[in-house]
Amino acid sequence: MEMLSAPEFWVGLVKIVWINIILSGDNAVVIALAARSLPPHQQKQAVFFGSAAAVVLRILLTIVAARLLALPYLQIVGGLLLLWIGVQLLSDEDESEGGAKTQGTLFAAVRTILIADLVMSLDNVIAVAAAAQGSMTLLILGLAISIPLVIFGSTLMIRLMERFPVIIVLGAALIGWVGGETIASDASLVDKLASYHWVHYAAAALGALLVVALGKWLSQRRNVAPAH
Repeated sequence: MEMLSAPEFWVGLVKIVWINIILSGDNAVVIALAARSLPPHQQKQAVFFGSAAAVVLRILLTIVAARLLALPYLQIVGGLLLLWIGVQLLSDEDESEGGAKTQGTLFAAVRTILIADLVMSLDNVIAVAAAAQGSMTLLILGLAISIPLVIFGSTLMIRLMERFPVIIVLGAALIGWVGGETIASDASLVDKLASYHWVHYAAAALGALLVVALGKWLSQRRNVAPAH
C-alpha cells in the first residue's frame, strides 16, 4: 500500500501508459491487418487474444531486451521477418475481388500478431523498462492498462480498412518501414553506419517500397492464376 501512495509510482505508471500509447500505433496496424481476413465474430477474439498475448510477450521481452539488442544479426533476421509478414498481409488484400474471399484462421492471425510484435517491440521495451525503473509491479500494471488502448486502436483500424482499402497498403508499408529500420539498427551495422545517418531512412523507405511492390505483385498473380 505504501508503494501505491508514493508519487513516484504514479508518475512511472503514467510514463509507461503514455509510452505504450505512442509506440503501439504500428502494433495496432499489424493486429488489424492480421485480423481483417477473419469472419466478423472472430475478429474481436483475434484482437483481444493478440493484444493480450502481445503485452505478456512484452513483459517477458523487457527482461532480456537489452541483451538481445546487443546480439549481432538478430535485428537483421527480425527485420527480414517483418518484411515477409508485410508482404504476406498485403498479398491477401485483393483476394475478395471477383470471387469469394478466403478467410484465415484465428490461430494464424494470433500467430502473425505475436511474431510481428516480438520483432517490433525490441526497441520499444527499452523505453518501457527505463520508465519502470526496475519495478516489475509497475511494469506489469502499466502494460496491462495499455491492453484496452491497443484493442481500441486495432478495432478502429479494422473498420477504417474496410471503408478505405488504401489504408491496408499504407499499413503494409508501415510494417516494411519498421522492417527496414530494424535491419539498419542491427548491432553489427551500428558502428559502420554511424557516419551515414541517411542510410537508416533509406533502409526504412526501401523496406516500405519492397513490401508494397512485392505484396501487390503476388496479389495480382493470385488473381490472374485462376483465369488461366
